[in-house]
Parts: sequence; C-alpha cells; structure tokens
Amino acid sequence: MSSPHERLRELGITLPAPPPPAASYVQTKVAPIGEGRALLYIAGQVSREGDQLLKGRCPDEISVEEAARRARLTALSVLAQIEAAVGLDKVDELTQVTGWVLSTEDFGDQPKVMNGASDLFVEVLGSAGKHTRAAIGTNALPFSVTVEIAAVAVVRTG
Repeated sequence: MSSPHERLRELGITLPAPPPPAASYVQTKVAPIGEGRALLYIAGQVSREGDQLLKGRCPDEISVEEAARRARLTALSVLAQIEAAVGLDKVDELTQVTGWVLSTEDFGDQPKVMNGASDLFVEVLGSAGKHTRAAIGTNALPFSVTVEIAAVAVVRTG
C-alpha cells in the first residue's frame, strides 16, 4: 500500500502551506489518549486557492460542482495542517469531518458539496480517510467563504 505522500504525488497534488490562524486560536491541538496515540483536532479551514479566499453562496452565486471543488481545496488545507502537526503518515484514521457550506435557505445539497472533501481524504489517506461527517448549510461563514471544514483524527505519537 502506498503512503499518503506517494498518493499525493500520484494525484499530482502539492499540499499548500498550512494557513496561519485568522484570530485568537491554534490550528491544531493534540490530545493524548494513551498507548502512543492521540486525537488531533484541526480547526476550521476555509475555502481558498493559494492566497485567495474563495467566496460565494451556493447555489445562487456558484454551482454545486464549483462548491464541491472548493470543498476539495479546503480539504487540502486540513491535510496541510495534519502534515504540519504530526505528519500524514501518522494518521490511523480520520474520525470526524464537519463541513459548513454557505447556502441559500432552500438549498439542501450540502452533502454533494462536502463529497469533494470526503473523496479527497480517502484518495490521499486510503481507508484511514474514511470518516463520519456532518454537512451543514449556513447563511454566514467567516470572510463570506463558500466552505469551512474542521476535523478530528486519531494519530500515532510515537
């Protein structure tokens, strides 16, 4: 089985630099659970491409397909934070992903949008990338971005 770094190369993906926090918080927090394992909490990452924040509400300002692409890009920031905190090779499992999608009141396809992120996590982490998930529609997100994703992973610390 190939490593997450090998899978990234096969996919032609370079992880972005992990974005710094936008306010008074840390991007990751390691909480030991014993026996050389810990929970790694990853703060909400927002949709961006390079240094540009990706703004817009789904589906009236951007399509479901574009929002899913933005969710995939946001997932790259989650992976970049994991890499910076402990290394992708130390992920035993991505346990929980929570995704918020800037949406109109009548929009209900947040799960389709979040599939952009979920699919990438499995492509890069293999079976360790399979996770539980919440896909939530909201009328406001920081900086008016399209997607925000937070996650929790079980990682090896030894």
